[in-house]
Amino acid sequence: MTDQTVSAPAAVQSRSAKLGLTALIALVVGSMIGGGVFSLPQNMAAGAAPASVLIAWLITAVGMLALAFVYQGLSTRKPNLDSGPYAYARAGFGDFIGFNSAWGYWLSAWIGNVSYAVLIFGALSYFFPTFGDGNTWQAIVGASVMLWLVHALIMFGVREAAIVNVITTIAKLVPILIFIVAILFAFNARNFTLDFWGAGIPELGTPDLGSVLAQVQSTMLVTLWVFIGIEGASVVSARAANRADIGRATVIGFLTALSVYVLVSLLSFGVMSQPELAGLPDAASMADVLERVVGPWGSVLIRVGLVISVAGAFLSWTLFAAEIPSVAAGEGMMPKLFAKANDKGSPAGSLWITNILVQIFLIVTYFSESTYTALFYIASVAILVPYVFSGAYALKLALSGESYAAGDRRTRDMWIGLIATLYGIWLVYAAGPAYLLMAALLYAPGMIFYWMVKRERGERPFTAVEGAIAAGLLVAALVAAWLMWTGAISPL
Repeated sequence: MTDQTVSAPAAVQSRSAKLGLTALIALVVGSMIGGGVFSLPQNMAAGAAPASVLIAWLITAVGMLALAFVYQGLSTRKPNLDSGPYAYARAGFGDFIGFNSAWGYWLSAWIGNVSYAVLIFGALSYFFPTFGDGNTWQAIVGASVMLWLVHALIMFGVREAAIVNVITTIAKLVPILIFIVAILFAFNARNFTLDFWGAGIPELGTPDLGSVLAQVQSTMLVTLWVFIGIEGASVVSARAANRADIGRATVIGFLTALSVYVLVSLLSFGVMSQPELAGLPDAASMADVLERVVGPWGSVLIRVGLVISVAGAFLSWTLFAAEIPSVAAGEGMMPKLFAKANDKGSPAGSLWITNILVQIFLIVTYFSESTYTALFYIASVAILVPYVFSGAYALKLALSGESYAAGDRRTRDMWIGLIATLYGIWLVYAAGPAYLLMAALLYAPGMIFYWMVKRERGERPFTAVEGAIAAGLLVAALVAAWLMWTGAISPL
């Protein structure tokens, strides 16, 4: 295959590159329902009781549904904007914010893929102990082979990769549905309501988990992580056969994922107590819950399902990680190397750069013993900027009336945009200062590339406001570097 220096939008207009509704839904569901669902029982119970978990899902449902409606509305209201979060942030708030949205989304996507690789081989260690927690040298070799097989598949064609993703999405839902049915039959209401609010029952050994607010806050990055990918159809919007399918796929995918997540996390409290769930290994706690109900075969089923599920999510996110910088580069917002596409219409330049970085970080996980949880927290925080500005752009359009005709429901869209924006800000608060500082450390190097592309275009790199934002980001990154050097904060 030969590489051609062409922009991604121009390269994907061939008929063979177009994706239908089923493929778009599979991309949304496949990217959201990855490894997180298999860890939910432990992750949600680690710092919260059933009542707080329920409240957390209600908050998340409202916020993420608003975000789903944001992407649904923007996909038809602004049909000329492709690649989702990056395009909306740039159109609404200028080049610097748009670049950082693309940069943050890209970071989140490929760092998340490193966590997926760790998780896959951590799950396989149940069958092959040599893989350990997914960060032994044997696991790194296996993950590297998987990485470059996925790379080759996408290089062969995006549509072909999407077809494989449809298959893995269907396959991953089967063990999850079996889990839900089995837990429904074994559900014990008394166990579920025991210490419902997390106040603690000393004689039973259940701890005081603190205030409801603190408990809810402890779950927020988990709930964010499992919904990352809700924008998946918007990211590949240039490849959609029917523009209206982007919004449909987003909402259908969200409702499917929400139903699965609520059932998996809450029903588990009816089988095991909060302290028992919190004490499970985090990477595949669903397997231990099902094993309690049906025996060892349940654990095997879930772990096999986890490997299939995460492999499918790895494929989706490899595509997303390549798509946004490719489109941004085609519009002069990223270095030109990212814009290269091959004769199949695949984003070859950004795909190579992305996967080389994933490979480097896989090796880093071996020496630093990085864990799945630490990596997904960093990836979750990195994506907050694109989400906040997507909601803010929808709010801005509704307030200004831009792209609205007389009689359009602007008030409804104002509320949707406002809720989505406030939810994003709430997530920033819930992330806490340590992870925000580490995210700043990841964002800061992007300013070098932004300065480079602006100079290439003969434009002034920063306005006065953008310069102030850039200075603040740089200060935060330097503080983060110092605190990490001294050991005051750590991703682990």
